[in-house]
Amino acid sequence: MPISTKRLYLRPFTPDDAPSIYQYAKNPKIGPIAGWPVHTSVANSRQLIEQYLMQATIYAVTLKDNPDEAIGSVGLEIVNKGGGKFFMGANDAEIGYWIGEPFWGQGLIPEAAAAVIKDGFTTLGLSNIWCGYYDGQSPI
Repeated sequence: MPISTKRLYLRPFTPDDAPSIYQYAKNPKIGPIAGWPVHTSVANSRQLIEQYLMQATIYAVTLKDNPDEAIGSVGLEIVNKGGGKFFMGANDAEIGYWIGEPFWGQGLIPEAAAAVIKDGFTTLGLSNIWCGYYDGQSPI
């Protein structure tokens, strides 16, 4: 289900988002601090969209005036059983996000994250939402 904010339209990913995602995710300043390797091609971006980003709780971040161009992602990784990552419980999720460098410093990800967090608690009924960080070395 899409989510609208003041400036953003958060919508499900499609394979057609691969060219715009590659445009931003090929930047070596993005992937390693988000926990994944730099994208190497549009085909690589498409594969990652299809394998990971096309989930009900992960959204393409788009500007309201250009909802067809994905400029990043924000989403919740739902933990269905206790004993998952770290000390997360059975009704917990971890939030993850990134945005293309041209959009840094505009407060877009805090706006997107706030909307997803609100949805996680009110619509999904989560107990906790966790957030971690990476030191710039992709674990993948």
